[in-house]
Amino acid sequence: QVQLVESGGGLVQAGGSLRLSCVASGWAGFKYTMAWFRQAPGKEREFVAAISWSGDSTYSGDSVTGRFTMSRDSSKHTVYLQLNSLKPEDTAVYYCATRFGEPSRTKNEYNNWGQGTQVTVSS
Repeated sequence: QVQLVESGGGLVQAGGSLRLSCVASGWAGFKYTMAWFRQAPGKEREFVAAISWSGDSTYSGDSVTGRFTMSRDSSKHTVYLQLNSLKPEDTAVYYCATRFGEPSRTKNEYNNWGQGTQVTVSS
């Protein structure tokens, strides 16, 4: 059973930075894409970023491009999301997710999810 555990969320002022981490355990050596999504109260879960197994291909959502950067350490089954220039509208629960195959922006194509970590940005 694959488990994903996110960490690094917290309360930060607008313009500040955070670094989220997600560790995958229980994986049997298959190559998989990892991604970050976020969900604010009353809103749909939104794609934030994704990265291929090799780390060579990364994708980001339009609202975070240029501010958020995703990276991975496959040897540690860990991905990171660096959040810079944070805005109040970035406030959400951030979820880590995995899927086999190439990165996708579609949440329904991911079949493993973590419990999420809260990011709150104050104005």
